[in-house]
Parts: sequence; C-alpha cells; structure tokens
Amino acid sequence: MRLTLCDVGPRDGLQNEAETLEPVTRAELVNRLAAAGLPRIEAVSFVRADRVPQMTGAEEVVAGIERRAGTEYSGLVLNEQGYERFRESGLDRVNATLGATEEFNRRNGNASLNEAIARVEWILAAATEPVTVTLSVAFGCPFEGRVDPGRVAELAARFEGAEVVLADTIGVAVPSEVRTLMQRTGAAGFHGHNTRNTGYANALAAVEAGASVLDSSVGGLGGCPYAPRASGNVATEDLVYLLEREGVETGVDLHALIAIAVWLEGIFGRKLEGQVYRAGTWPA
Repeated sequence: MRLTLCDVGPRDGLQNEAETLEPVTRAELVNRLAAAGLPRIEAVSFVRADRVPQMTGAEEVVAGIERRAGTEYSGLVLNEQGYERFRESGLDRVNATLGATEEFNRRNGNASLNEAIARVEWILAAATEPVTVTLSVAFGCPFEGRVDPGRVAELAARFEGAEVVLADTIGVAVPSEVRTLMQRTGAAGFHGHNTRNTGYANALAAVEAGASVLDSSVGGLGGCPYAPRASGNVATEDLVYLLEREGVETGVDLHALIAIAVWLEGIFGRKLEGQVYRAGTWPA
C-alpha cells in the first residue's frame, strides 16, 4: 500500500508561528520538501493578511516555487475571493476548508455554517482543478465541544466528487473514533494533530480504515490560530519513520526530511516538536 503524504508545513505549520517568514524562505521550504519526495505540499493559503499575517505574500511564495515532477502543489482557501486568487496562481489543487460547527466557522472564516457550506459548493462548481474539502474540528470543537459524528457524515456526503479530509484540528480524537468516523464517512484523508499525544496512533487508525491521504507538517510545526491550544501537527519525519517501519510505502526520503527539520530549527532558534529529527533513524 502506498499513501499520499501531504506536507502542510508551509501553510498550517507556519501560520501559528509568532515569527512571519519572508516569502522567499517559505518558497525554499516548499522546494526542499519537494526535493525530499513529498507527493503533495500545501504551499500557501489565500487568506486576508490582517487575519493571518504569517501567510502574507502567497503569490510571491508561488512565484518562488521550482516546480518538480511528481509533486502536487496545493493552496488553501476559505471563500470565493480566495479561490480567485488561487486560480490566478496556477497551483495544482485547491483545498477548500470549512468547520463542522457553527462557531468555528464564525471564528475561522467569518461565516455561518450554512454560508461556509455554500462557499465550498461554489468552489466545487467553479473549480477546474482537483478539489480537497477539509472538514475542520470533525472530532471536537474548541467552542462547542463534542461534535456529532452524524453531522460530520452529513457534511462529508454533500461534497461528492471532492477528496474529503477529516481534520482533528485540536487533537482530541483517539484511534477508535478516527477509525469509526473514517469508515462511516468514506473520507479519503485524515489531518491529525498530536496535541494530546494521540496523533500518530490516529494516523495509523485512519490508514487501517482506508485513508489514502495523510496530512503532516515537517518538524511538527503548526496549529490553528483560531483554535485555542491547537498545537502540534503530526511531524512528517516521525510519521514517515512509523509508516515505513510498518510496511507502508511513502516514497519520501526520511534523511532529507530530517535535514529540513534541522534547517527549520536553526531558523526559529528553538527545538521543534518532532522527535525523529533529533533521535535519528534506526537502524543507523
């Protein structure tokens, strides 16, 4: 079995950092990830700079990307205006995201749940590129608490023709919940956070349930600025180590990922959340 790993570090990883990296540095991160063999990279998000200043200059980042055969480059959007910017950019895949709850959509996208659904449906109708629909807070919401799995299943069913990814945005899920909801919805992908140290077990559970796409972030960078305490994306290098040792082919160069995490550690001047880049591979 071979999975599509999507590194969301250049977007989800960097958007929660206090420091805003220049577009040229963000483009270099994308290029390094592509050189490591990542089949998909979420390069940017097309959102308002005043809302997420870390994503300022998305078009400049795209201009600095050295396109590599075998890598699909995606961009995240929340609304029609974001999609228009995405379309002009020439990226390969659009990630249209919405929350599974009313309050999360209002905080994250300044829209009601129904408005967020309508925005995604508009993007699906307009897009000529492949579309991923990410359902944020699918397992728990920082504002509304537990999320009814039936609601998530109903939302997932609305977006026929898109690749649906379920996101554990605040890292509250456990493997049995991930396995059950992935099977119930038939979702293609899983976006996990390791906030409560369940992210890697949840990723394996998603694979067992049939997931063909997993999101992760090099070095374990990331989180959602509109979800309190939503730290800790699953680290790409840790996930690759786990999957490959479990016999799941990723096609990603683990040593190259470790080098990227070390490079990022130097940029931020602190230890990152990932562990494999510090411990090294095994056997050596």
